[in-house]
Amino acid sequence: MNQPPKRILMIATSNTVMGDSGKPTGIWADELAVPYYQLQDAGVEVVLASPLGGPITLDPGSLKPVGENDPLVERFLADPVAQAKAKATQIAAQMDAGTFDAVFFPGGHGTMWDLPNDAGVTRAVEAAFAAGKLIASVCHGAAGLVTARRPDGEPVVKGKRINSFTDAEEDAVGLSQVVPFQLESRLRALGAQFEGAANWAPFAVRDGQFITGQNPQSSALVAQHVLKALTA
Repeated sequence: MNQPPKRILMIATSNTVMGDSGKPTGIWADELAVPYYQLQDAGVEVVLASPLGGPITLDPGSLKPVGENDPLVERFLADPVAQAKAKATQIAAQMDAGTFDAVFFPGGHGTMWDLPNDAGVTRAVEAAFAAGKLIASVCHGAAGLVTARRPDGEPVVKGKRINSFTDAEEDAVGLSQVVPFQLESRLRALGAQFEGAANWAPFAVRDGQFITGQNPQSSALVAQHVLKALTA
């Protein structure tokens, strides 16, 4: 008897500007496209959602001229089905995350302004946590985890081995004074056992339900961890 396909709710930022700085932002292209195809090509159904629903935007800083991007980014840009999904994402608050096998947050600096403040995102993480489903993020996607609480009121990341874009990497890109908070520091303050690697090194950590990766270079690694966990 054939098993139904695994389903992942991929929640991306709706935000396109870095706060008051006026700097354009959005989703880091590799962090969306690489996991999207690694999961989809393995037979996983990927549903795209965002805080506001509707179109989502790739950070222009994450895109090179056509032909020079990661092959999966090139594929995403030329894929009419993927582009249609990206133009009509579901509203995160209207999705029942507990019915999916995983919730996945791609990164990009845009996440820092809207994911922590969106009640639908918080509920999605809390529902996935309560249902024992996987919760994954790449880079700044871990901003989607910082407001979720366990049934006992403690942060869901407390005591968990967690990773994200590091404070050192934020300093290196010159945005530590632009982001509303530093993600590594916030996760540590919430009680996470933060584990990081050298700047720009591919790195991901799994602790039970949580699979978190550090930077764009970790996108494939996170997807591989998710696939391994889904098929275990």
